[in-house]
Amino acid sequence: MLNNQHSANFRRGALNTLAQTGTSNLANQAIIVAGNGSDLSNCDAMKKRAKRKTITQAMMLNMIDLCDREGTDERRKAFWNTYHCQAKVYTIGGKLYARYCKNRHCLLCCSIRKADIINRYLPVIQKWEEPYFLTLTVKAVPYKNLNAVMKRMIETFRKIIEKYKKQNQRGKGIKLKGVRSLESNFNPVAKTYNPHFHCIVANKQMAEIIMAEWLKRSKPGKTNRAAQNMTRIFNNVTALIEVVKYGSKIFTDHDIDKKSKIAKQGKGQAKIYVAALYNIFRSMKGLRIFERFGFNLPKDAKPLPVGTRVVKDFYEWNFHAPSNDWLSIDTGNPLSNFIASFDLLSLLKNFIDNKLE
Repeated sequence: MLNNQHSANFRRGALNTLAQTGTSNLANQAIIVAGNGSDLSNCDAMKKRAKRKTITQAMMLNMIDLCDREGTDERRKAFWNTYHCQAKVYTIGGKLYARYCKNRHCLLCCSIRKADIINRYLPVIQKWEEPYFLTLTVKAVPYKNLNAVMKRMIETFRKIIEKYKKQNQRGKGIKLKGVRSLESNFNPVAKTYNPHFHCIVANKQMAEIIMAEWLKRSKPGKTNRAAQNMTRIFNNVTALIEVVKYGSKIFTDHDIDKKSKIAKQGKGQAKIYVAALYNIFRSMKGLRIFERFGFNLPKDAKPLPVGTRVVKDFYEWNFHAPSNDWLSIDTGNPLSNFIASFDLLSLLKNFIDNKLE
């Protein structure tokens, strides 16, 4: 079954006739589609989709290579599923339909998930009079400790929320209300990982309570006040995007040492640390990355997709890696007209670090 791509938040552009550049289904075959499809009239959105697909495929080949070198099939199937995510798409009546892998390491699916969360949570957060953005972090750790530290962080946060929920039920104090996500950065110099939470809470008092409890409950030497952050939110959309973005940064500065000659000259080379991402994905397995606390979403917050249906009038496109685009199976015409920049192609070819420490 082909799942729905939510695109309500995408900026609509001029009408695009991309779907009409192929040859219609001459064999009179039938396919089953579901959902509302993605709007093809937004040229920029289609090019971004092709760019994400290009980056994702390059990343997944390196992830699969890591699995082969480690001699483990634990994640290999998932990486191949992501590699093939949206490898074939169909266009029907100005809409695009495809299959989605729904994996955390898929840039295409993460984009869908982000748009979906923003659509559902933004109306609620916009009603909060004084929302605050909160960052909670701990001391950086080596990979071998990352999973255990993340689990302790989630448990600590849960206990804080539960404490004030019970107090509120007894008529004492406020119930904490907000959303939080788990993320991890990688330091390529120190070879360490920095797990942290991004949160949006309803007001300053809640932010102060959570931060105070976080510092009090942390082990000595594992946190400090200067590393935490609490800021009033004036742009709810920007803040929510920061919270729901993917659990790890794909691109990292080649040299993060601010005192280095390269950094001073502003000529640091971006790099994709695939081995570090591989470790982060493994450490996050089974963990709840994003969750709300202290409130429920309205029942109609997530619109129901259109039911499945059988169609015969469609165009079929396959992703062609050398072209970085989907090509018509009949004419060879491109779907998005995305042209990868020299810098992106150089990055994907020459600056992917897949060396496990």
